[in-house]
Amino acid sequence: MTATNEKNKIRYAVVGLGWFAQEAALPAFANTENSELVALVSDDPAKLEELSKKYGIQHTYSYDEYEDCLTSGEIDAVYIALPNHLHCEYTVRAANQAIHVLCEKPMAVTDKECESMIKATKDNNVKLMIAYRLHLEPANLQAVEIVRSQQIGEARLFNSVFSQQVVDEGNIRLRDVTGGGAVYDIGIYCLNAVRYLFQDEPTEVFAVAASKGEQRFSEVEEMATVTMRFPNERLATFTCSFGGAKVSTYQVVGTKGDLRLEPAYTWHGDIKHYLTIDGETQERTFEKHDQLAAEFTYFSDCILQNKDPEPSGTEGLNDVRIIQAIYQSIETGQPVQVQTLERSQRATSEQTIERPANEEKPELIHATAPSGNS
Repeated sequence: MTATNEKNKIRYAVVGLGWFAQEAALPAFANTENSELVALVSDDPAKLEELSKKYGIQHTYSYDEYEDCLTSGEIDAVYIALPNHLHCEYTVRAANQAIHVLCEKPMAVTDKECESMIKATKDNNVKLMIAYRLHLEPANLQAVEIVRSQQIGEARLFNSVFSQQVVDEGNIRLRDVTGGGAVYDIGIYCLNAVRYLFQDEPTEVFAVAASKGEQRFSEVEEMATVTMRFPNERLATFTCSFGGAKVSTYQVVGTKGDLRLEPAYTWHGDIKHYLTIDGETQERTFEKHDQLAAEFTYFSDCILQNKDPEPSGTEGLNDVRIIQAIYQSIETGQPVQVQTLERSQRATSEQTIERPANEEKPELIHATAPSGNS
């Protein structure tokens, strides 16, 4: 049984204190009833000092002291917000100390790493959830229901554009060694969206990448366009870019109509549905809410109720296998067959969790947003 405090809350250490952890994750704990932030792990003393003061956290650790954090008896779970290439090591080490793991996406850089993470958590009987926040988000889950109920007829095709300017040349998203690149960082949202909308796995991918030769894109692709074949002769395409203006949209086209979401993938704004059936368009706005608080609430509930999280290790592994196939296609110029694992669970509206939006914009300590705005 998980050792929790008397309030029956799951106690978390946040591992890695970059932009997203600071701006989205740390403030979210105050918006939950079953989750508590008790420890911070970072190699930046200023971050540890200032953020522990701000959030009233007693326990801080450097990366060298991670094992001390895991064995301290003070935590039940870790939220891993480290660069992609460190996800596997820090997950496996936590699992080996019987600590539950909520790990940011992409789950890891290779399918072998994903498999090691799944094995370690299974062997140690702890929960592993990959942080697909949109699997709990009302607008995306309502989109799933619209497609499933065939309001737009039989869903035939999906297309998406997700782009933003990543201008900070030192950003981990622009470094190959950390598992950066537009496909790993934002393409994964498009890829994951079509999988939950079609409730299926792609069988084949074909992809091309392009870069104008700017210095910031010397290690990773600036942008990529991916076409995917799905069972029942359905097609999906998306383009993701670190060199375009901010766009975040997807569209599912069926035999009777279509559904468009904009901005589809945001973590802190309103999301709009444009549903067109037989030429008539209805608009619906889903107001912003705290998606990270929803995520912590859901994962803590899975631990407390001994339920398997739906965005599981298998969900994360499938995306990484597909991304590896995308890069193989970019390199060879050929279509690549995809081997994925069967998914018994899929995201449905029953998972919807809403928490009030957090209006505060935290002051960032030694971190900048990918766009370069702090």
